Parts: sequence; structure tokens; C-alpha cells
Amino acid sequence: MAGPTPEEDLQMVQAVLARDEAMAAALVERIHPVVSRIVRAHRLRRVDEEDLSQMVYLRVFSKLEQYSGRAPLEHWVARVALTTCRNQLKHELRRPELRRADLTAEQDEVLDLLATTDEDLPAHAASASRELVDLLLGELSPEDRLIMSLLYLEGRSLEEVGQATGRSVGSIKLRAFRARRRLRKSLDRLLQERLP
Repeated sequence: MAGPTPEEDLQMVQAVLARDEAMAAALVERIHPVVSRIVRAHRLRRVDEEDLSQMVYLRVFSKLEQYSGRAPLEHWVARVALTTCRNQLKHELRRPELRRADLTAEQDEVLDLLATTDEDLPAHAASASRELVDLLLGELSPEDRLIMSLLYLEGRSLEEVGQATGRSVGSIKLRAFRARRRLRKSLDRLLQERLP
């Protein structure tokens, strides 16, 4: 089944610009898969996936009058989404270090538990601890993050990680060692930080 033609896309956009709320809702429903896919692929450390999606939708609607109809609407939305994600990443790179103030109350509680006990974390802290791990992994390069995720979150062997990344087992070991050291340093820094 073929998608809408550029002319139909342009009609939809013009209806949205004319404040047709039903058409605006239909537009959001239609572009949601594109926005979600791009946001997930370019997920950022300090911005929740839902918040970043909202930023993309806001940008799409604020720039909608620029849509010319020469390409499918989804292609135009994808460009806007990628640009929004890229801009947010540039913003993060200006302040790349994860800070305790960036954490939610639940993640902060997990940090306090890590600092005060050697026992396993309680079950209610599982979600926040996973989010904290994701934030810490976000401090690594994309390749190191992939290696650490495959090794420690998915439980893959060194050989499997080597096949997935095209690197030798020795290279995987070295990168994992260095990444663990960087993660430890980041975690220690967070543990030493105290909120005012």
C-alpha cells in the first residue's frame, strides 16, 4: 500500500497550519513512529526520551510552514528530528560531565545506598539503578558503551562482542578495562558530590 502523495502531505500541512485540530492529531499519529525511532537511536544522557520527542514535535510544528511538499512528509520530519537531536547533543557536549544534580530522587537514593551498604540493592530500586547505569554508560564513547552493554548487560562473551564490533578479543578486553575505569571514576565523583 502506497503512502500519501506529496500533494496529500501538503494538504495535511496546510490544514494543520489553518488550526485544524483533528488534522494536527492525525499528523502526530502519523509521524510518531519516525520521531520515536530517531529519538531512541539518538537518545541523550540528560534528556528523557519523551522530553526529546516533545522537543522534536515542537520544532516540527513551529517549522511546519517551511514544508514544501517536494519530499514525503516523513523525510522532512526525519531531518527536523535529526537536527533537534544533534543540537541537543551539542548542548550536552558543552557540559558533558554527569552531575548529581542531573539525577532523579530515585537515582540519588540508589547512589546513597551504594555509598552506605555492600548488600544487594532492594527490589524497589531496580528501575532507578538501571537508569543510573544508562546515565553512566552515556559518559562513554558510543563504541565503548556498546562493548560494555554487550558484555555486562546482555552477558555476551568476548568472542561474541568481537564478532559484533569487528574488534579482536584483546582489543575488547582493553577497551572494557578502560571503560570500567572511566565508569568507576564517574561513579566515585558522583558519590563524592553532595547536593546543597
